[in-house]
Amino acid sequence: MHSQRELELDPAQSRHLLRVRAHLSACIAAAGGWLSFERFMDEALYAPGLGYYSAGAHKLGVGGDFTTAPEISALFGACVARQCAEVLPEFGAAAILEIGAGSGRLAADILIRLESLGLLPQRYAILEVSADLRERQRRHLGSRVPHLEDRIVWLDQPPPEPFDGMIIANEVLDALPVSRFRWHPSHVEELGVCESRGGLVMQPRLADPRLAETCGRLKAAGGDWSDGYESEYCARLGAFTRAVTRSLRAGVVLWFDYGLPRSQYYLPERRAGTLLCHFRHRAHDDPFLCPGLQDMTAWVDYTLLAESSRDAGFTLEGFSTQSLFLAALKIDEEMHAMAGGDSGEFARLAGQARRLMMPGEMGERFKAMAWSRGRERPLSGFSLQDLRHTL
Repeated sequence: MHSQRELELDPAQSRHLLRVRAHLSACIAAAGGWLSFERFMDEALYAPGLGYYSAGAHKLGVGGDFTTAPEISALFGACVARQCAEVLPEFGAAAILEIGAGSGRLAADILIRLESLGLLPQRYAILEVSADLRERQRRHLGSRVPHLEDRIVWLDQPPPEPFDGMIIANEVLDALPVSRFRWHPSHVEELGVCESRGGLVMQPRLADPRLAETCGRLKAAGGDWSDGYESEYCARLGAFTRAVTRSLRAGVVLWFDYGLPRSQYYLPERRAGTLLCHFRHRAHDDPFLCPGLQDMTAWVDYTLLAESSRDAGFTLEGFSTQSLFLAALKIDEEMHAMAGGDSGEFARLAGQARRLMMPGEMGERFKAMAWSRGRERPLSGFSLQDLRHTL
């Protein structure tokens, strides 16, 4: 637990925090004094002009709150581009849609590598809800691939017209708002947010029948929970993934995120769930510390994501750790190509590859999943490991 003083907020951040807390107080009052955690998380992350992803906080990279794979190394984008290069030539006018493009680095890295292969997409669309991230993406892409400006478009919502090609989403699903629950042998409680003595506190109430039934399925998958077991469930994951992939007539969807199959996610020893907050590269578990200034995430239930693929009309094409996905797409060859014979540069890239691939870094915690529609060829990214049986 940290105090606001320990956070050393600047005056602008302190004022923003006060505005967010006032907004949350109004939401709690409007809800009758108890706000579901899912709604709290939604407001803290996405409330217009106030939420973490809707206001102007510096989120990614140095000076931000967390670092994603594209921020670590261009090797990640180069390998993703190699996977795209297998799919795009199957269609005459292929496009790529990236969901939540972060700083724009992944988009630039993919476009640069595809251009070198002579396989540029007709269009690279970015679906971005954050105005400040969208502006950052424009600057980054404008500086690195200015000659491709006419191919890049930004969208406020999924494209209404059908297209063929690829959809890519890196660390998007972990930021979807989740419900929090507490299990007891006799009943299930849903955790919500109330005000107490001028602050925000977690407050349980009896879960509705739908959430209680869901918890029964999660417990059956995970094992023998003890009294007071707490975790989360992302009820909106299915609807979100259907919405953002609906326009893909034929092609592949690639999801990258940290997460686990359901049987591992809800193991008895994981009795506090996976919810984490990120502020200035420090992870903590207090969602009430500085809402609006910190990211909030929960691990992805990849079994739920696999179920969603069928509901959305896709075939589950592959499921692997990030490490073996990158290895299957010849990250070693990309390192040699980028180093160009410079041993010092190769050593630097090797260090970046370790961060992307080592079990103690991103290699095991992060997974890759592919959905496909209207095609039958296998994807090289999943040729070294197939974990679909764990789902």
